[in-house]
Amino acid sequence: MGRVRVAGFGLSIDGFGAGPEQSLEHPLGRRGKELHNWFYPTRTFRAMFGEDGGTEGVDDRFAHASMDGFGAFILGRNMFGPIRGEWPDEVWKGWWGDNPPYHAPTFILTHHPRAAIEMEGGTTFHFVSDGPEAALAQARAAAGERDVKIGGGVSTVRQYLQAGAIDEMHLALSPVVLGQGESLFAGLDLPGLGYRVTEAVPTERATHIVLTR
Repeated sequence: MGRVRVAGFGLSIDGFGAGPEQSLEHPLGRRGKELHNWFYPTRTFRAMFGEDGGTEGVDDRFAHASMDGFGAFILGRNMFGPIRGEWPDEVWKGWWGDNPPYHAPTFILTHHPRAAIEMEGGTTFHFVSDGPEAALAQARAAAGERDVKIGGGVSTVRQYLQAGAIDEMHLALSPVVLGQGESLFAGLDLPGLGYRVTEAVPTERATHIVLTR
């Protein structure tokens, strides 16, 4: 059985994993995109969209690891789209177009059931309405010997942290202060939950922190 990991998760200096007022215009909240400025220039990011070039080095190593080796993904509903409440129709299929970057079974946490959506490139979105534990069981079964990635957002990562389900977490701490938004660690005792820092690597655009349980 593989591990359960968070990888490539952008975090501000003041601990926010997303900005305030998430919307169709601002999927990561106002100024939330700034948390990922380390990621956008990398060779890995550009390759995800069929583009050549991009930076190499430490940022690209962590960027590549953030999408490599996973057999399944788990996302909160906010990560899938801006729609709240009952699904009004079947039109919305995610932020990413016809070929999302996951290329593996991807489980969406929701309170409102919906039929699975098969996309191009091997991604199938499955909507799980009976809780995070059920989603993780399904993701583990789908992943087999490969890892499961908890892809976010903040509340989803917090739920799995509190459950002690995450084996390793890579945070990209960006030199950005948001002031408000979604706090990743508020009220959480990471040492008490068994987490310790096992790697810290600074670059010009981020400090990459790895916590292991």
